[in-house]
Amino acid sequence: MFIQQLINKLGSDKVNVEDSVLIRHSHDESPHESVKPDVVVFPENRQDIEGILEIARSHEIPVTPYGIGSGLEGASIPIHKGISVNFKNMKQIIDFSPEDLTVTVQPGVTRVELNQYLQEYGLMFPIDPNTDASIGGMVATNASGTTGVRYGAMKDQILDLEVVLVDGTVIHTGTKARKSSSGYLVTNLFVGSEGTLGVFTEVTLKLYGIPEETIMARCTFDTLEMCAKAAQAISLKGIPILRLELIDQESIEEINRQNGYHFPEKHSLFLEFAGNKQIVKQEVEHVNHLLHELGCENWSVSNDPREQQELWRARKELSLGFVQEGMDEVGADVCVPVSKLSELLIYARKLIQDTGLRGGVWGHVGDGNFHTLVLFDPNVEGERELAESTNEALAKKAIEVGGTCTGEHGVGIGKIKYQEIEHGPAIKVMKGIKQLLDPYGILNPGKLF
Repeated sequence: MFIQQLINKLGSDKVNVEDSVLIRHSHDESPHESVKPDVVVFPENRQDIEGILEIARSHEIPVTPYGIGSGLEGASIPIHKGISVNFKNMKQIIDFSPEDLTVTVQPGVTRVELNQYLQEYGLMFPIDPNTDASIGGMVATNASGTTGVRYGAMKDQILDLEVVLVDGTVIHTGTKARKSSSGYLVTNLFVGSEGTLGVFTEVTLKLYGIPEETIMARCTFDTLEMCAKAAQAISLKGIPILRLELIDQESIEEINRQNGYHFPEKHSLFLEFAGNKQIVKQEVEHVNHLLHELGCENWSVSNDPREQQELWRARKELSLGFVQEGMDEVGADVCVPVSKLSELLIYARKLIQDTGLRGGVWGHVGDGNFHTLVLFDPNVEGERELAESTNEALAKKAIEVGGTCTGEHGVGIGKIKYQEIEHGPAIKVMKGIKQLLDPYGILNPGKLF
C-alpha cells in the first residue's frame, strides 16, 4: 500500500522495487549482515523528501538515507527494512559565493564532483575521507580523513544545514556567516547523527583557496613509538602540515607485494605540506631537521604532481593491499589524545600479533586517529572471533585513555555497544533528543544506540 502511495506522490521513475536495486541498498562496505529494504526511492528535491516522510510517518515505515554506500559501520543498512532513500539525483549546486568562500549543495553531490566544479575558480573543499563519498554521507558520519590534522572534521566546515524533520517541518540550522553566537549550536547536533534526527536537503560549506605549492615527503622509523613521537613533535611545533599519515611495516610490505611499489619496508610516515611556495619550503626543511633529530631514515621529498599522486594512491589503496581471495576482514577506527598515540599504536600492533592473523595499522596520526585491519578465513572456526576481539579490545582501550571508539567512521551498527562506556549518562540526553525529534522512531532505527 505505502509503495503505491510513493509512486503516486513521486512518480514511478523515482520508486524502485527491483531485486537487484534492493540488494545494492542492503549493505555498505562494512562486514555487517545485509538487509534488503522494501523499496528504494530516488528523490530530486526537498519536496520529494517531504512527500516520502509524510507517507512514512502515516504508516510508521522506517526511512534509511543512502549516499553511495561507502560507510564502514553499517549506518546505511536498513536493518528494519522499509524505505531506502538514495540521493544520487540530488546533485545540484544550489548557491556558490566565491567572494564569501561558501557553497550550498544538495546532499548527493560527491566530494570529487564538488572539487571539480570549484577547481576553475581556484577553490577547494578540503575534507578527504579517502573515498569519493557524498557530501550528505560525510555530514551524517562527521567524516574527516587525511586532511583532518589541518582542517578538522565535517563539523568544522558546515555553516548551515537545511533539514526536513519527521513531522514535515523544514529548518535551517545556521546561516552563511562564518561564525555566530546566536542560540544553540543546532548544526553540530545533526552532524554525525547518521540520519536518525532528520533528512538533509541542503548543505552550506566553507571553501578554501587551492594552495600555491604542494610538497610531499616520506620517511621511516625503527619503531611505531618513534613514529608517534615524531607526529607529536610536529604538532607541538605548530607546523600547519596538510597530511601526516602513519603506515606500519606490515602494511608497507603488503603495499609493495600487491602493487609493485618499492617503499622501504619499515614503519613509515607520509607527509604533505601545502601553502605559499616559500613558506612551504621552509616548513619542509624544518620538519626534515626535526625528524632526523628524532631518528628518521629514508627521507624523500617530491614536488612532482605525478610522483605525489603515486604516493597517495599507494596510501589510498592500502586496505586493498591486504585483500586475499577467500579471506574476510574486520577493521577498527579509534582516536585518542596525541600524547596517548604511541601507547595505543603499540597496543594495536600487539593485539594483531597475538591473534596470529595478518593485519596492519595505519592512520591520520597528526590528530590521533588511526585504523587497524585484520584478515581472517571465514571457513576456519574461531578466526572471525579472534579478529573481532582486536576491535573490541582497541575500542575499550581508546575510551579508557580519554579517546573515542570511532574517530571518523561513525557508530552505525558496529559501535553501538561502546556508547554507554564512552558517553555514560549523556546517552540519556541523546535518547531524549531522538525521542523529541523522531517520536515515531522511523528515522534510521537501530543505529547509534
